[in-house]
Amino acid sequence: MTNPFLTISHLNVVYPNGVQALQDVSFSVPKHAFVSIIGVSGSGKSTLLRSLNGLQKITSGSVEFDGYGLNGLSPKEWAKIRCEMGMIFQQFNLIKQATVLTNVLTGRLGQWRQHFLGGVFNAWPAQWIQDAHKALETVGLGHKALHRASDLSGGQQQRVAIARTLMQNPKLLLADEPVAALDPSSSHSVMEYLKKLNTEFGMTILCNLHFLSLVREYSTHVIALKGGQKVFEGTPSSITKDWFATIYGEKAKEVTIL
Repeated sequence: MTNPFLTISHLNVVYPNGVQALQDVSFSVPKHAFVSIIGVSGSGKSTLLRSLNGLQKITSGSVEFDGYGLNGLSPKEWAKIRCEMGMIFQQFNLIKQATVLTNVLTGRLGQWRQHFLGGVFNAWPAQWIQDAHKALETVGLGHKALHRASDLSGGQQQRVAIARTLMQNPKLLLADEPVAALDPSSSHSVMEYLKKLNTEFGMTILCNLHFLSLVREYSTHVIALKGGQKVFEGTPSSITKDWFATIYGEKAKEVTIL
């Protein structure tokens, strides 16, 4: 691969209790890819994503993002890098009593800390407000801008979280089990908007997922982890029944999200 966008080399993560969460994981991600990371619970998927944006300390190995090495960065340098890496979680992490618009606006505070007091007192810059409305329109929630976040369904709340991340204008989006808490219909809705960010906005996406039906429908590349090690790398169509058994175990059965 020529000039990969993201390169993970011999990544190892050992927790303070001695558990090795990741062991010698290496792979590269091309720009504009939609990479699904799969594996059973405890395989290291969340640790991997958190290692990429500095939320989890790397024991050894290296990460290179858009031409920059991420080893040994200062807190100030990490703050700058994280502005280019959006992240959404299984938990929506919204301010439930605030409006949807306010929640989306908070996505820009990491880049413009000098405006923090303005955010507290609701004196948001006009351009921010315009951008927040545009982000909500992108995820199909423009009509919900002035509703409280707590009034929205789970799928809608996750879409607000995506809109909040859009306010960063990130180059890379890390999504850690973004549909695990959602029903099948909401899961597809959220995945459709993530795919939109990938295909229409050119955003590179790494997404932890459990269901192969979603992986096959939305992703371009797949990485599989097992026991903290990479056991598969390829395209969604390359995951045969034998590979499924290798990744999930001989007795595992595939569940489809319709």
